Amino acid sequence: MWYTSTRGVAPRVNFEGALFSGYAPDGGLYVPEELPQLDRETLCRWSTLSYRSLVKELCALFIGLELIPRHDLNDLIDQAFSRFRHRDVVHLCRLKNGLNVLELWHGATYAFKDLSLSCTAQFLQYFLQKRKKHVTIVVGTSGDTGSASIESVQGCKNMDIIVLLPKGRCTKIQELQMTTVLKENVHVFGVEGNSDELDEPIKAVFADVPFVQRHNLMSLNSINWSRVLVQMAHHFFAYFQCAPSLDTHPLPPVEVVVPTGAGGNLAAGCIAQKMGLPIRLVVAVNSNDIIHRTVQKGDFSLCEVVKPTLASAMDIQLSEAVTSGSVSDEAITQTMGRCWEENQYLLCPHSATAVNYHYQQTNNRQSSNISRCCLAPASAAKFPEAVKAAGLTPQTPAEILALEHKETRCIPMRRGDDWIQMLRNTIEGLSQRWEGCAVNPSE
Repeated sequence: MWYTSTRGVAPRVNFEGALFSGYAPDGGLYVPEELPQLDRETLCRWSTLSYRSLVKELCALFIGLELIPRHDLNDLIDQAFSRFRHRDVVHLCRLKNGLNVLELWHGATYAFKDLSLSCTAQFLQYFLQKRKKHVTIVVGTSGDTGSASIESVQGCKNMDIIVLLPKGRCTKIQELQMTTVLKENVHVFGVEGNSDELDEPIKAVFADVPFVQRHNLMSLNSINWSRVLVQMAHHFFAYFQCAPSLDTHPLPPVEVVVPTGAGGNLAAGCIAQKMGLPIRLVVAVNSNDIIHRTVQKGDFSLCEVVKPTLASAMDIQLSEAVTSGSVSDEAITQTMGRCWEENQYLLCPHSATAVNYHYQQTNNRQSSNISRCCLAPASAAKFPEAVKAAGLTPQTPAEILALEHKETRCIPMRRGDDWIQMLRNTIEGLSQRWEGCAVNPSE
């Protein structure tokens, strides 16, 4: 399996090359040169597989056994999911009025990004140990990517991670999940800006190709193909769980409602669709509605500002479907309230954008009776402020409550500071430390 850049200039690479690159040298994203086409027989065979087994099958298709033999691949994925709280890794809740909610948040940080990042970290470690190499991972986060990335690589000797978070724009819990990790290989910056603004110094650093190569830089943001690959399993699992029957010709469609910010989960769904999975994708966004406007009107223009909302992980404009909907804060809280009233089930504000679409369709008597699955990217426990705004009572696990009492570490990036230079200096310092450890391995 080979990967080429979406801009068509960079040379093609194998999975290992795509994994470690993030952006391609020409500024594009690495995508598979060809997509495997799954026939009816394969889909029927996969329909009985667990989520964990679906991840293994998909990864085997896109990685190549010459890079990671199948028994090693299976072990890496089992290890990645070993700390998940639910034995099935993900869980489908069947609620009233045909509402299906696929819980993707049973990992360490209570967010769906634990799924792909735990696997990606295992793949990185596999290759780094084999090559005796070190990488510095640079991540910009709007909330959950940073904590899930930190959780997946903390304590690893051959990986350092630098996370830029938008200070005061994540929830308190999201921020504490990042700033309370005091491992030596974890470096957190609190940026006085929004998610799009903090991406600028990261893009500037990655645009300097010699610098990237000299310091073995990589990213774990949505641009990394490994994340998209693992996230494809959500869509296959959702389809197999919600399809009424696989005995019909053609196979019946299932609508998958995808709450999205930067579009990584959506990209995974689009690729699954192109491989032959009969899903219809619906994009659910908050009032930062660039994806909705693009799908509906072809309008990819940026608004002057990114509006802070209850669904903070979607407070993004720059991203890349089929149907879409934009949901206001008021509609988010109303949806959370209705779901609790009907099911005694707490939704996070991001999941509520997807469920809002479902409620709209069930209220519309003209709508079709197609089966539908709403992806739930995070636990409501991470968003107590939004739960209270909906007039509901938060349910907070003890391990999240304990974050309040832990020591924190976070370096400020203030307005007026040279963010690019601060980032470059940190990266250079980490490279020097690694080179020193390589020369004196006993230290």
